[in-house]
Amino acid sequence: MTVATPRHPAAGQSEPAGVDNRLVVGGAELTWRTLPQPALPDPAAVLAHSAGDALAAARQHAVHGTELLLSSASRVDAAMRGELLDAGFTVTVLDEAGVHPEASSRPRAAEPGRLWLLTSGSTGRPKRVGHTLDTLTTVRADQPDRTWLCPYAPGTYAWWQVVTLSLTQPGQHLVVVEPDELDDWPAVAAAHGVDAASGTPTFWRRTLYRDADALARVPLRQITLGGEPVDQAILDQLRELFPAARISWIYASSEVGASIVVHDGRAGFPVDWLDRQTDGRPTLSVRDDELIVTSPYHGAGLAGPVRTGDRVQVVDDRVLITGRLDSDEINVGGSKVSAGLVRGVLTGHPAVAWARVTGRRAPVLGRMVVAEVVLAPADSSDGPEGGLPDEAALVRWCADRLPEHAVPRRIRLLSEIPVKETLKSDV
Repeated sequence: MTVATPRHPAAGQSEPAGVDNRLVVGGAELTWRTLPQPALPDPAAVLAHSAGDALAAARQHAVHGTELLLSSASRVDAAMRGELLDAGFTVTVLDEAGVHPEASSRPRAAEPGRLWLLTSGSTGRPKRVGHTLDTLTTVRADQPDRTWLCPYAPGTYAWWQVVTLSLTQPGQHLVVVEPDELDDWPAVAAAHGVDAASGTPTFWRRTLYRDADALARVPLRQITLGGEPVDQAILDQLRELFPAARISWIYASSEVGASIVVHDGRAGFPVDWLDRQTDGRPTLSVRDDELIVTSPYHGAGLAGPVRTGDRVQVVDDRVLITGRLDSDEINVGGSKVSAGLVRGVLTGHPAVAWARVTGRRAPVLGRMVVAEVVLAPADSSDGPEGGLPDEAALVRWCADRLPEHAVPRRIRLLSEIPVKETLKSDV
């Protein structure tokens, strides 16, 4: 936690509505009100070394309107640091020792109330997207009291979604886990009464893989998934473990905000949501297999239809988001294969905990489908002699459910589910 002299709201400035919500950081119980308020420069690019530092910067912005870009220190390399300085930010490290600013050689006037997000970098280097606390606050109706788990990297869109909920809604408490606590988060959550948790599909798969029994002991009433394609297998696994919980998946991005929310337990969203125009809600369209979103929660300068770069397919009465346009489609001898749909078939196997599907160069065909798989630790009757399946068994599983050209030709078994700081896998 940053050691800093608290700054109290000036006349005309008010605390956020959730200021007395409980926060648990590093095992310590606090509230938004009792967080220290570091004296930040304006505009500031804050590189937080801990979850507590990041929350302190968020509250400081909510009270004072400081122009702020917030990130974990590990997400900003030397090149990005130089870009931020060139853009007029004072790059400010927050750590146990306090506030460490590096002034820009090109200072500029601050834009009051502006928040900046760094994208996840899925299309290359991260870029800056401008928001305000208002455009990041997409949950506005009164909510039942909840204690939320926040596992996300500070400053990401998903992090702000959980944080703004706690800042703006009384009764929305927050338990934050640091990266070194992620493997044991169910124990932390159970100890502090967490009953709502948001995470990527990879986050949930990894937790189920490592210790499903520990997860089952967390009294979850709300489970949220987002940040990656959400397939039926992970929804079904969570429903089996938490039959009474509400399970929601959300499509959101730094560019267009939270655009799709589905609560019916099915992958994809209803096809009749396409091109539906409702005041105050995003409009969803498909053009050349790409999801197009027109959203009231868009980032600065992104009004109107925004190409998301995400590929969709209509299957029966659902619109499935299968992956990024530049990586989801595999051309096998002139036939198109969706890596996302093949991945869904593999993760539908009861012994598969996680899968990645890609294309590899191949003679004659040009490309062939290959996969990497992590098997669940539990025994499966589908494998040889009642054990876990081998590569041949997984290929047969796919062959029974996919056209011949879409069946993976190589399946490599991994021993651990890979995960990045953003809680995503490269899928």
